[in-house]
Amino acid sequence: MKISSIKNLEKLSNKIKKKILIGDTILLYGEIGVGKTTFARLFINNFEKHKKLKKSEVLSPTFNIVFEYKIKDFNIKHYDLYRLKNEQEVTNIGLFENIEQDITLIEWPELIKKKPLNRIDIFFEYEKNMNNRILNIKTYGRLKKYEF
Repeated sequence: MKISSIKNLEKLSNKIKKKILIGDTILLYGEIGVGKTTFARLFINNFEKHKKLKKSEVLSPTFNIVFEYKIKDFNIKHYDLYRLKNEQEVTNIGLFENIEQDITLIEWPELIKKKPLNRIDIFFEYEKNMNNRILNIKTYGRLKKYEF
């Protein structure tokens, strides 16, 4: 799927918002600056808009590792694992504790060996001209039946 504008990325985030449930996970792959955090911001802001909440300023949690957003009766946890060095550090942050109570977004998930069953993997890539992006989306578990 080609993504040439933020508007297209917002449409995708809204489509995913309509299918995702508490307990589901979205893994965001791709190099620096390709749009992972922008997708996370659009996704979180879509939920906030839908629930009539004030839009959050969604920043990359690179240094904090996780930011949490309260969406009325559940949370969206937004992780960035870029600074982690190994699987033990992933385990130490309690990434999947209480996962069934939240929606989880994870940037740089490459160190995760045992991935959650109900998830969407989004792979962001630049086209050769660096102006457009290509997204490859894979779905697993109960989300397998959806195409985005």
